[in-house]
Amino acid sequence: MACLDATLRAVGGVPSFLLTDNEKTVTVEHVAGVPVRHPDIVAAGRHYGCTVHTCVPYDPESKGGAESTVKIAKADLVPTELNLRQDYASFTELRKECAVFCERVNNRIHRATAATPAARLAIEVSRLHRLPAAPHTVALGETRKVATDQTVTFGSVRYSTPPGLVAQQVWVRADGEDLVVVADLGQLPLLPDWVAGPLGLTEVARHRLSTPGHPRIDLAHYPGHPQDPDGTPRPPEPRPATLAETEFLALGPGAHSWLVEAAATGTVRVRAKMAAAVELDRLVGGGKVDAALGLAAAAGRFAEDDLASILAHHDSGRPAIDLVVADESHSAQPGTSPWADFGRPQPH
Repeated sequence: MACLDATLRAVGGVPSFLLTDNEKTVTVEHVAGVPVRHPDIVAAGRHYGCTVHTCVPYDPESKGGAESTVKIAKADLVPTELNLRQDYASFTELRKECAVFCERVNNRIHRATAATPAARLAIEVSRLHRLPAAPHTVALGETRKVATDQTVTFGSVRYSTPPGLVAQQVWVRADGEDLVVVADLGQLPLLPDWVAGPLGLTEVARHRLSTPGHPRIDLAHYPGHPQDPDGTPRPPEPRPATLAETEFLALGPGAHSWLVEAAATGTVRVRAKMAAAVELDRLVGGGKVDAALGLAAAAGRFAEDDLASILAHHDSGRPAIDLVVADESHSAQPGTSPWADFGRPQPH
């Protein structure tokens, strides 16, 4: 049904009936030679406004017509010794080659009609039924419910989905080497921030198919996760919860950097220093305090008077590189104090 939906959308309309072979997905069984249709196919035909017919075995007019596409695929698309075509690296590559093939043959003059198939279709499309805006749910695949960890399971493998879909029903299907996840955005109680297009049935995720034990998790689906999509640890993002925190972070990006760096180095009395920075900004203004906070974060200076020192240094016009001064009280050279008691008797 997914292939039929794609075909009808490529044509631009729906004919009165569709002719296909007697696969089990269309014909459940034959009773006294009468084909019994699959209920899903009947529902899909009703959705598109057409009737699905199956060919008669050994009948050249119907069976031969249904198999013509197989002959075309074998002759022009499938690698054979005759056409010397190389093997396809993926199903996606085969799909692209099918699109190129259809574009070429549909714009080539047919010997029997003396016209291109594209020109004939432009005439016939006016006689076709209108195509529904949304495909039938059978064409979307199998239904799944998004778990609390924003994943769906297909073939015993977990695949991630974007935020805002937890506990919602979605459709999953294999599309070549990919797994496609489709959701009805119009049914969501609250639209996520990433929704920018029209509502309705929308492809929300696409993953490479995997095997059990190897889940497919896209970190971009977890914007609050402390890692970038490439796995790099992401610095924490300050989120003010009190008025004092809001006032401090409102100073600018320097305040954000100062808080992150100060917290990472175990700075004491962080809240008191934040309040002092806000008071200092009210005195000097002009964004100087935020700039000084950014320099303090870069230089690793989080002591009590460092911020005022940086502001004074900035007013003096000296270069910022002078702010990074080595502490003379500390040396990387090991001292001799550990040897002071060498050879002396130790108390028991």
